[in-house]
Amino acid sequence: MPRRPRLHVPGGVYHVVLRGNHRQPIFHQDSDRDLLEDLLVDSLHRDGCEVLSYCWMSNHIHLAIRVGDSPLGRFVQHFASRYARTVQRRVPTTGHLFERRHRAYLVTRDSYLMALIRYVHLNPVRAGLVADPADYLWSSHRAYLGQARTPWLNVAFGLSLFGTGQAHAGRAYQHFMAAAPNPDEDSKVRAGLEETDAPDGEKVPASAPRTVMNGDRSLQLEMLIAAVAERLGVSVQELATASRARHLSYARTVIAHEALGARLATLSEMATRFNRTPATLWRGMQRHVHKTKLCADGIAIK
Repeated sequence: MPRRPRLHVPGGVYHVVLRGNHRQPIFHQDSDRDLLEDLLVDSLHRDGCEVLSYCWMSNHIHLAIRVGDSPLGRFVQHFASRYARTVQRRVPTTGHLFERRHRAYLVTRDSYLMALIRYVHLNPVRAGLVADPADYLWSSHRAYLGQARTPWLNVAFGLSLFGTGQAHAGRAYQHFMAAAPNPDEDSKVRAGLEETDAPDGEKVPASAPRTVMNGDRSLQLEMLIAAVAERLGVSVQELATASRARHLSYARTVIAHEALGARLATLSEMATRFNRTPATLWRGMQRHVHKTKLCADGIAIK
């Protein structure tokens, strides 16, 4: 019986894991990792994907990747199969190089993506290969620290979760990496991958909003929030803080106005998302609409 196709959300972020068959090594020399990266870059351009973080371990790889219009499976199969064929021509092996098909978990929350980035970058530490993730050359951690340049890696997207401005976000990221993960953080990341491993294909994780399953309304809302936040120069994290700074209040108001107009959320849902009361958010929206109308009529607003 054929497997059901995986869930594909254009613009969605996925945590991808590809393991060696029977947990055997997939890299036999450093140049193998260079080869994988070359093939990966070719597939990124081909399928319109973006890598947000990565780690190449000896017998498996981790990727946090944002997909385009093409399904994730097409992207992974393109670079993984080419890599396997090239390596197996040089290294005598029997059977498949990679274990079955890749595991993939749809990321639906900024907080989960932050935890995922830390989980990916701490893999070499957990494996006992290094004491400091900055000492491991085959992950994106050094690029996040500004110690390495990887042109095909979208560091800006990941750092934007930690604050505005490269310097501020970089410091916040370093503090985040230095802090001990929550006790259940790693287990949640692993549990998400295990849930995608059912024989009948990938499932939407239980922790994801039901709306992802029904037209991915929740994911569209998060994408709207991220897009407007970037346009207005604020971080997504700041929007849910207790700060009443004028620029944050304005951003919350604009996002709520656009989200309600697009029917992606109710006023109560937006108030909960931004840690505000519905009445407070409504008053801000009313002011925003009033000012927008005055500006359209040619009246300056200060």
